[in-house]
Amino acid sequence: MNILNINPIPHVKETASSRCAPIPKTIPPMKDLTTDNITENVVALNNLCSDPRTRYIFERLVHHLHDFARETQLTSDEWMTGINFLTKVGQISDDLRAEMILLSNTLGLSLLMDAIAHPLVPKATEGTVLGPFHTHDAPATDNGYVLHDDPGAERLFVLGTIKDTEGVTLANKGADREGPDGRAVLRSNSSGIFYFTAVVPVPYPIPDDGPVGGMLKLLNRHPNRPGHINFMLETPGYDKLVTALYPRGDPYETSDPVFGVKEALIVDLGRVDEKLAEQYGVTAGMKLLTYDFVLASDAQAARLRKQKRAEAAAKLNVDLATLHLD
Repeated sequence: MNILNINPIPHVKETASSRCAPIPKTIPPMKDLTTDNITENVVALNNLCSDPRTRYIFERLVHHLHDFARETQLTSDEWMTGINFLTKVGQISDDLRAEMILLSNTLGLSLLMDAIAHPLVPKATEGTVLGPFHTHDAPATDNGYVLHDDPGAERLFVLGTIKDTEGVTLANKGADREGPDGRAVLRSNSSGIFYFTAVVPVPYPIPDDGPVGGMLKLLNRHPNRPGHINFMLETPGYDKLVTALYPRGDPYETSDPVFGVKEALIVDLGRVDEKLAEQYGVTAGMKLLTYDFVLASDAQAARLRKQKRAEAAAKLNVDLATLHLD
């Protein structure tokens, strides 16, 4: 039996809101569309947009999407699998679960975006991804605050300094700290120093009970992040630094599912000696993490961004002014 399934367009009573918009006189004609000319036709139609930046973003998006389908000879089933996957990513996301960010993280896009937005100024500390569990409700605390509440965990004393690329101390600057045992916002003292007690970070899995977790399983990837402590340092006049420190030797150090580990951010833990213990009121012999954070100025970061964008524009043979990136 041959079955012909026809779905007629339902009749809709015309109203002011449903009435078809007039066709712009500048709209390009589209007929006889093929795999060879569909891309240029979509781009031509999107180019009716008056904003140059938006036009360029959609032009590149359409080109890359269409080239992906052509290069892989994507099947209808594969295309629908992708559509359903993205639908599920959106459905499971809410104010507490950022599955879309998790997808971006696990595909390396988040790290790439951080590198574009905050290019590495010479001598400055490298940035990295924030991670899927960050929130913006950390309490403000004093230096010396004890963040850990797990008596079975190994204690860690963290001692950091904040300076600029010329080595000048940045006093009274904010440091938002996040780790496996809690979060807090501290400020550097008059010597540019901040310090707190936490626990030695251990590996933990990113959420893997949703569509992104299914993707990782399909790709034979694990969900475990290496132990680390996140830091967000921001102060007027300086480029915001989002970074993390990773104690050396973690079993997942070289296979972080969100690609956050960088060699410059891997640290060796020491031990608190008697002098340091007395100075900061902590226990001698406990694990110690010391690090000098270096912030780039807004001007330094802006100059480097402009340089990188000019290089990208030259490579793509596009005008910076057209991209609104000058």
